[in-house]
Amino acid sequence: MSTLLATPIDHVKGIFAEKARLLSTELGIHTLGDLIQHFPFRYIDRSKFYSVAEALGSDQLIQIKGRLRNINTIPGKKERLEAELYDETGVLHLVWFAGLKWVKPLLIAGQEYVVFGKPAEFNRKLQIVHPEIQNIKDFVAETTGALQPIYNSTEKLRARYLDSKGIEKIVKSAVLASYHSIEETLPEHLRRSLNLIPLKEAMYNVHIPTHPEVLQRAIFRLKFEELFFVQLLLCRQNQLHKKQYKGFVFGKVGNAFNDFYNHYLPFELTNAQKRVTREIRADIGSGRHMNRLLQGDVGSGKTLVALMCMLMAIDNGFQACLMAPTEILANQHYATLRELLGDMPFDIQLLTGNTKKKDRKILHEKLQSGEIHILVGTHALLEDEVVFKNLGFVVIDEQHRFGVAQRARLWKKNTNPPHILIMSATPIPRTLAMTLYGDLDISVIDELPPGRKPVKTLHYYEEKRLRLFGFLKEQIQLGRQVYIVYPLIEESETLDLANLYEGYEAIQRAFPKPNYQIGIVHGKQKPEDKSFEMNRFQKGETQILVSTTVIEVGVNVPNASVMVIENAERFGLSQLHQLRGRVGRGAEQSFCILMTSYKVSAEGKTRIETMCRTNDGFEIAEVDLKLRGPGDMGGTRQSGIEDLKIADIVKDNQLLLLARQYAEKLLENDPDFLHPENQLIARKYAELQKGRLNWGRIS
Repeated sequence: MSTLLATPIDHVKGIFAEKARLLSTELGIHTLGDLIQHFPFRYIDRSKFYSVAEALGSDQLIQIKGRLRNINTIPGKKERLEAELYDETGVLHLVWFAGLKWVKPLLIAGQEYVVFGKPAEFNRKLQIVHPEIQNIKDFVAETTGALQPIYNSTEKLRARYLDSKGIEKIVKSAVLASYHSIEETLPEHLRRSLNLIPLKEAMYNVHIPTHPEVLQRAIFRLKFEELFFVQLLLCRQNQLHKKQYKGFVFGKVGNAFNDFYNHYLPFELTNAQKRVTREIRADIGSGRHMNRLLQGDVGSGKTLVALMCMLMAIDNGFQACLMAPTEILANQHYATLRELLGDMPFDIQLLTGNTKKKDRKILHEKLQSGEIHILVGTHALLEDEVVFKNLGFVVIDEQHRFGVAQRARLWKKNTNPPHILIMSATPIPRTLAMTLYGDLDISVIDELPPGRKPVKTLHYYEEKRLRLFGFLKEQIQLGRQVYIVYPLIEESETLDLANLYEGYEAIQRAFPKPNYQIGIVHGKQKPEDKSFEMNRFQKGETQILVSTTVIEVGVNVPNASVMVIENAERFGLSQLHQLRGRVGRGAEQSFCILMTSYKVSAEGKTRIETMCRTNDGFEIAEVDLKLRGPGDMGGTRQSGIEDLKIADIVKDNQLLLLARQYAEKLLENDPDFLHPENQLIARKYAELQKGRLNWGRIS
């Protein structure tokens, strides 16, 4: 970055201390370079004028040209300023409730003005509240191009005259002052290949657009660069990781794996499971340290693949462990692995926060001696006193629930870091996975085991509750079990939600003892009470489990065939999909019933419709990403997505794929940026590594 662009914002001409402080705290603008990277979020065509008649019914920002009359200050509890703008087609009423002393001197009856804002009808009159207004002479003098950039601002900034127009003015001044100091960051061969305009031209035209076509080229250049360097950092990090860390070599597939595969496998592996197992096998036999993400939808058989890989570790004289974020999930994994292994001669143990002290002592001794082959647990695995004889393979489930530092502690459980397999049952769209987990190798299980019937998802309004209860009784008579999930434990004064305890009482009335047994589980229960209720349900002693989302992951009851989700519109898509995944785990047809009121937002309707339409977790994740954006999806803050200044990984997914391809190609040909033509890349990469720039910084 040039010295000029590093100039603190309070040293920039025209920006005094108070404005500099607000720009820093409100928008994260600290330097001149930051200021020119505060990009417009949209543009308005200021060459087009509407007549008053054409404004009627418009729901967008438009500009109208006309003359003023009837300029009046209306007294009252909240004084307001009113005026009428008229042309040959009609009259538009203008209203201001704030800034009257600044606006009123600008208004002169009979003069021609340009008004800009969003029209609306009020008391049968067409009006614009707080319009931008300019005398036609000033408008002509100040408008340099047809496209006006619109910038994000805040209430505090607007109070200091730094609304979009005010920010446009200082950014334009900054771009003109720094134009010759903007240094190129992409080599000529890359720019030529993609027909990219120079960086300084892109910066100029994104803020001071002269033509729509040039503006699009400027935006493309800046977005590509931003995504390219994000991907370059991630790919390079993965590359360096493989060079730096030598992995344990699992050179053979021995008796443990073969015996399990030939005699204990519960069903034929899907092609996806076979493919993923081969990918992992290649990693752990290569001599490089494996750092792999295993993605798979609910019920796709990730745990089975993980077990087979742990058996490969055992075949090569190593121990393995599986770490889960909750005790429920750890217990479930432990039970699943024990069931899968049957009477195979391997010692598998469980370690959680509730493991008794005397049991811990024995477990620690057996672990250190090598008697324990597989250890399943929660955060308790990270404790210093947990010492393995020879840990070689680590499985981390739902890793986004663990901090980076926590996960890193598992690396230190051996002289060399063990191979790492991260499992996620939260499907992540490909473009997001590239940015969230771009430094990992990614495997995907994209098919379900044979015999699994897709869960039928239905949407019921409250009026169908009696029908719902009748259906649940039919299912229970068939020997099935039911989950009923509520979003809250106690009443909320701010949200009109079904209450867990009220629901529990209503269900007890509809399903009375002794014919029906009902359990209740929520996050505020003591662990032992929660385990007691879960065990009763798993054993079939209760037919209905009323719960909050604590059963979102980790509960495996194949006999449960119905999931009822109350106030389903209050849940995110990912959570709805996870909850649905608690049923459909047996051979019988299963159902997910989404209960809502009639008051459902447009976004809520999209979520409900998506759930009823598809069981594909990856398709659901794509919709979720479009609805929520990347910033709300697990783990994004550590990836740099939050710092993207102009690109959008949802809208620009194809550009992200292109940027990834170019980053991979460059690293393949010149991994250390030693070629003369890549010196610009080397310089920018070094700046990024030093932290002098955020992920998305351009200049």
